[in-house]
Amino acid sequence: MGASLTEVGSRLAGLLFTWGIIQQLFPQILRRRIESFWNRLENYFYPYVQITIDEFSNGKNNEIYRHVDTYLGTKSIHNGAKYLKAEKPDNSKSFAVILDEGEEIIDEFQGARLCWRSNKETIDNNSHGRKSQPTEKKSYTMTFNQQDREIVTGKYLKHVMEEGRAIEFKNKKQRIYCNDNLISWILRVYRPWSHINFEHPATFDTLAMDPRKKEEIINDLIAFTKGKDYYSKVGKAWKRGYLLYGPPGTGKSTMIAAIANFLNYDIYDLELTSVKDNLELKKLLMETTSKSIIVIEDIDCSVDLTGKREKEKKKEETGDSDSDSDSDSESQNKLTLSGLLNFIDGIWSACGQERIIIFTTNHVDKLDPALIRRGRMDMHIEMSYCRYEAFKVLAKNYLGIETHPLFQEIQPLLEEVNMSPCDVAESLILKNTSGGTEICLNNLIQSLKEAKEKAIQDSIEAKEKAIQDSIEGKEKANRDSEQVKEETKKTKKFSTKFIRSCVRLK
Repeated sequence: MGASLTEVGSRLAGLLFTWGIIQQLFPQILRRRIESFWNRLENYFYPYVQITIDEFSNGKNNEIYRHVDTYLGTKSIHNGAKYLKAEKPDNSKSFAVILDEGEEIIDEFQGARLCWRSNKETIDNNSHGRKSQPTEKKSYTMTFNQQDREIVTGKYLKHVMEEGRAIEFKNKKQRIYCNDNLISWILRVYRPWSHINFEHPATFDTLAMDPRKKEEIINDLIAFTKGKDYYSKVGKAWKRGYLLYGPPGTGKSTMIAAIANFLNYDIYDLELTSVKDNLELKKLLMETTSKSIIVIEDIDCSVDLTGKREKEKKKEETGDSDSDSDSDSESQNKLTLSGLLNFIDGIWSACGQERIIIFTTNHVDKLDPALIRRGRMDMHIEMSYCRYEAFKVLAKNYLGIETHPLFQEIQPLLEEVNMSPCDVAESLILKNTSGGTEICLNNLIQSLKEAKEKAIQDSIEAKEKAIQDSIEGKEKANRDSEQVKEETKKTKKFSTKFIRSCVRLK
């Protein structure tokens, strides 16, 4: 083997020496023809092309290298590579497997065969005679047949980037962000969002909700994530709005966590009371990432977004056309309904892709119609009281049962009583080990019966109050009528006397 390599090397050296003589002795036209022949000969014996992807480019991290690293790590597990390394990136939920130095793997794409090799080079840093710690230069080399050049440069590299990005997104840790002005003030640096890791366990499987409504929401979310081309075709920003409304304790916040876990999106919890004006709201939007959920909880209680509109209505009703310059100047320096609408559905809403905006409220009737119309809040989801189908989900989650004889007694009570899933779950929590299931179900039945009796009593009291108010109203009306009659009689007497006196004087 060594002798054959030596022979090949000597022949190549001879060819190179001959080529040097040809360049000196022959004219330029002849040299070009010889070069063309030489290239064809070289391509015949070595018809391969190499592309090198360095870890750093112009002193910055090379995004292509990172995605290639992720892609090849996944391929190496099923590709027979023997020398691998395991690492734990900071923002990853799992370990990452990458190729060790000098290891090679083969990949195939649309008939093209590609060989990847991991390289690492140690560079000594000697500046002005001072020695510093050597640095490592990492890279990947991809070798392929030149006939596959168009496939590799046109499709394959794009495929590697997309696959690597998708794997990174799947393995990344979720985060929840909040707009905290206090941290920015302490650090003396503008930081629009601060974050922690998001580790909420809620899923659609554990969400107490009607299965048909749950399936409808899941299908809508799947359609949204796959709708990039559709949104581009119809000329809309790739975003979707959800309005969650219902009484307290019905699972609105749990629904948000379930959506985030289903899509693996980050959450931006936007506190409107901390936003000074419309400009700051735009800056916050610009700092959010794609594939994220922007949440505004209890929007009816956050800020008064309809106050100016109500004042204008009062002015129209009273006919007061005087302009209040102080209030106008004040509104320009505050968060307004117009600014929030532009945040949701204006030009600025298109500064990112694949984002979901969620509002929650306990009183949907208090919200401005312009805020929740279709196109802004595309899907209105009512989070209602716990019914039998939602109860079965809670029973499976908390007690590990799907059926029980006591369910027959619980079902009609749940249809008659308005009890939130939060209150039902409180009765199902196992508080002691012996006979826990029976005790929990009986506790729930007792709570439902008490709630039913209270609802009946409240209904009776409400009817009695309504009857009493009606009687008092009639009595007051009668008194007012008698008083009017007395005043009428007095007016008639006075008028008669006045007319008589006028006649006498005449």
